[in-house]
Amino acid sequence: MALRAARRLDYDYDYDYEYGREAYREPVEVPTEQPRKPKLKAIKNDNKPMSVLNTRLRSRAQVMFLAFAALAMAVTVSSGISASRGYALVAVQTRAQNMEQENERLRVEIARLKAPGRIAEIAQKELHMQTPTKMYFAHEK
Repeated sequence: MALRAARRLDYDYDYDYEYGREAYREPVEVPTEQPRKPKLKAIKNDNKPMSVLNTRLRSRAQVMFLAFAALAMAVTVSSGISASRGYALVAVQTRAQNMEQENERLRVEIARLKAPGRIAEIAQKELHMQTPTKMYFAHEK
């Protein structure tokens, strides 16, 4: 450690204001600056430089980041696929509902066309048929 004067670096004598004279002062030890230690403690293995340890840590962090990014992309893609399948399902359900409504409309149309009153009207007007005035029923034993 270097020895230095308490107030002035280049004189061993200093002016004593209390008595108005120069006084000898004992040199005071002032610690010299020591190299700063790193804040994070790192273990050196096999006398490898710190940059190798940081590179190893950096590569592990990159691998973890890439794995996380891959998982995030997989989740995003799977949710997109499920959403598109949901839209397709809604479209198929809508088509099925429209077909059921069309089927019901056709059943009503068939029932209207098979109505006995309509058939009798067509037989009389278009085919010139007439209903018989007397009807005979035979009953055999």
